[in-house]
Amino acid sequence: MMLAGAAAAETVTVAALGDSLTQGYGLPPEDGFVPQMEAWLRDRGADVEMINAGVSGDTTAGGLSRVEWTLTPEVDAMIVALGGNDFLRGVDPAVSRANLDGILKAAEDKGVKVLLVGMIASSNYGAEFKQAFDAMYPELAEAYGVPLYDAFFEGLEVGEDTAGAARRLMQPDGIHPNGEGVALIVEAMGPSVLALVESVE
Repeated sequence: MMLAGAAAAETVTVAALGDSLTQGYGLPPEDGFVPQMEAWLRDRGADVEMINAGVSGDTTAGGLSRVEWTLTPEVDAMIVALGGNDFLRGVDPAVSRANLDGILKAAEDKGVKVLLVGMIASSNYGAEFKQAFDAMYPELAEAYGVPLYDAFFEGLEVGEDTAGAARRLMQPDGIHPNGEGVALIVEAMGPSVLALVESVE
């Protein structure tokens, strides 16, 4: 019993703070980002438990408003994957940046390790908006000394067949990945999350 207790105490708890991409919108529970990532990590020997702190439709403001109660005492590390809905709504990147700054500060204050996951804006709102939006992730990661995973959808880049991949790997809305798409995202992001887990002392 003592050995079992000791083993349980070593489990690393990772909260995934995000929006519908984290929450698993439109998917059976087992196909969502969090269950697939947890399985990927465990398959590689990590003693990890992941908490799904994704809320569909959430912006960086929503993430900031609930980060304090997400960071319960058992949480050792956090994946922060927010900003997509800010972009879709045309939120001023300065506002999004301030919210992400607040989230990272809350984690720092509690001694929680963070992996910041970036988003890449399209040019819908112009070059200046895109530049400010895209830059906030690497700049904040550097400011807080946390690792950055460049873009949530990085694993879905499949060479020239972008349109075909979009049909095959995305849900009909063209915004959310299907189970196969999530698996590719997890495969690409997994090593960064594993490094996050291993960084917990």
